[in-house]
Amino acid sequence: MDTERIEHLKMIQKAIDRMAQNSFLLRGWSVTLATGMLAVAVAEEKQRFAFLALFPALALWGLDAFYLRQERLFRVLHDNVCLAFGSASAVTFSMDTRSIENVRSWFKTLFAKVIIGLHGPLLAVIFAVALLVHREVLAQVVACFASVLGR
Repeated sequence: MDTERIEHLKMIQKAIDRMAQNSFLLRGWSVTLATGMLAVAVAEEKQRFAFLALFPALALWGLDAFYLRQERLFRVLHDNVCLAFGSASAVTFSMDTRSIENVRSWFKTLFAKVIIGLHGPLLAVIFAVALLVHREVLAQVVACFASVLGR
């Protein structure tokens, strides 16, 4: 019976590994796509490319939170299977996480430190570049700061 539980734990661990790998790849793609689109926006002085960088950044932020939440759900499932060691209950090899309730919602996971630590500054940079890509806008921002600091 315990060898079956060990196999079940291996299955769950592989799912956890896949979720972590997906999250890692999404973070890399998010930075790469945003950097590329912002580079084009600055080189061409076209604000729309900077604003277009928001779409993949927001989508990948949501996906990153989704995979982190799934990873957390599978970790709780892993813990539950570990707690069942030595019991007489049958091993079901279930990978169903719907009954797990003590994990943050997807929306709350969007603002987890590990998620917002990357995607928050990335979105801030995208907005900054989008606003400052035209020299006229940059001149207005500098003039505004100068007038505020001059008072």
